[in-house]
Amino acid sequence: MGIDYGREIGFGVFPTPEASALERTWAVVDAAERGGLDFVGIQDHPYQRRHLDTWALMATVLARTERLRVFPDVANLPLRPPAIIAKNAASLDVLSGGRFELGLGAGGFWEAIEAMGGPRRAPREAADALLEAIEVIRLLWSDRRSVRFEGEYYRLAGVKPGPAPVHDMGIWLGVLGPRLLKEVGRVADGWVPSHAYAGPERLPEMHRRIDEGAAEAGRDPASIRRVYNLWGTIGGSGTEGEPMSGPVSVWVERITGFVLESGMDTFVLGPAGESARQVELFAEEVAPAVREAVREARSRPSRSGGASRLMSDM
Repeated sequence: MGIDYGREIGFGVFPTPEASALERTWAVVDAAERGGLDFVGIQDHPYQRRHLDTWALMATVLARTERLRVFPDVANLPLRPPAIIAKNAASLDVLSGGRFELGLGAGGFWEAIEAMGGPRRAPREAADALLEAIEVIRLLWSDRRSVRFEGEYYRLAGVKPGPAPVHDMGIWLGVLGPRLLKEVGRVADGWVPSHAYAGPERLPEMHRRIDEGAAEAGRDPASIRRVYNLWGTIGGSGTEGEPMSGPVSVWVERITGFVLESGMDTFVLGPAGESARQVELFAEEVAPAVREAVREARSRPSRSGGASRLMSDM
């Protein structure tokens, strides 16, 4: 049985923040803005010597654009204290007029994190720290006069919150493990996996865990955005190393299936070769065709008869 939460479909790009290829990065971003895409997601690996700082780049992307929404895909929590993440995220939201969302990760590449002065955490410790960070961030976005928090990894000792985001900013978690998937449903606003690590065959079980967490918290699972990072070549040959590659028709068919059968709703393309032309194809040919195919499928009377787990958008 397919899974479709009935959410509005979104599309975005995932440019590589490589300092030596900045012209290509701007070409990708500009093509996304011109093409009417929705998001720019930027990876956050501060220890990667070839990469620009993600937060500086996100601020510049927001300043260069008028409509694109930007998010870290996902922020490197072990190297960025959550109180500072809260301040930075809210500031970018204010400065951009509400075009920033917050993607968070528990961490990985621990040797590199430790080499840069960050902590090395076991999986349970990393998960615990991530959940504490969400509490800290939301406290610092609150309208309270002063906030305190005493956790194992983070603390606030009478901090005055502010500024607040200018829109209801989402916290999207880039997690894969069973425990944190359940926490996505319980405390987060979105989930950000990548096709390479969470293929379609794994999605039903992962959604089940998210939905269990949402049900336990009294939340509608359809309120949770489900973002899928995709890599491949539009117009490619579909080789084994690039399972998403193929002509436009193949991309449309597969992404439509990810919506109607696999429960995903937002698709962020890592364009092959950092090619602006790939982004143009995604925006001009793939995205409209997927939206139309999804609209037609959802309008069929048979879909309301229980063939899919169709849920209303929030």
